[in-house]
Amino acid sequence: MSPLLAVAQKEWRDRLRNRWVLGVGLVFAAFSLAIAWFGGAGSGLIGPTSLELTITSLVSLTIYLVPLIALLLGYDSVVGERERGSLDLLLALPITRRELLLGKYLGLAGALTLATAGGLAGVAGLLVWRFGAAAVASCGGFVGSAVLLGLAFLSLALGISTVTTDRARASGWAIACWLLLVLVFDLLLLGLLVATGGDLGHWLDGERAAWLLLLNPADIFRLLNVFSLDEVRRSYGLAALVPPALGNPWLMHGAMLAWIAAPLTLACRRFNP
Repeated sequence: MSPLLAVAQKEWRDRLRNRWVLGVGLVFAAFSLAIAWFGGAGSGLIGPTSLELTITSLVSLTIYLVPLIALLLGYDSVVGERERGSLDLLLALPITRRELLLGKYLGLAGALTLATAGGLAGVAGLLVWRFGAAAVASCGGFVGSAVLLGLAFLSLALGISTVTTDRARASGWAIACWLLLVLVFDLLLLGLLVATGGDLGHWLDGERAAWLLLLNPADIFRLLNVFSLDEVRRSYGLAALVPPALGNPWLMHGAMLAWIAAPLTLACRRFNP
């Protein structure tokens, strides 16, 4: 077995041994099923009544939980080893720094993928049972994009772990990253558009400003799942706000893959000077 796969296997087994995968999967299952089943209770309805609106509600849940879990999973993967003194021991073995970092990423990514997909499998099964075969593609796309969202933030977490000097700083940067990308980014962009009347100058009007959403993996995930839903687009007027090109799934998937690859590449370069 190659050193990279050995490290990945160790990280994978550690997450299974400490019941991390089981805990996260149960959290996802509980929250997603509760939203799907009781989301319409305010209007006197129990159970999923609309596939598109249910997925929209699940998107909001996923955007908050998956990035936070991914960041908490990976923020101390390198700096924690350094603080414990085990990093030098690992590097003394016949393994390169790049293999060590990529092995850690693969092991953590496998655990995160299993926890995310497993936790959302229950609600996906419920929607397929309720709406039939028409829900298979939508549910499959939603679960797959949720996994990609987690992998993007896991890449960011490893980048944070390689540039910080202790776990306290790493945890602070991880929480700051979550706050910026999940909570603050959209508010700043919306506030800027409102303050300028939707015109940021001749080089960046309101439509062009929508392309700034590609700078945030959480917004890419939202566009992948919400913009493609006709009922949601009509209800919230998204067609008038977002350029049609941003509804291209190939472009959105490519942007998400770039968010996975870029931070991981920078982390490898930082960790392997």
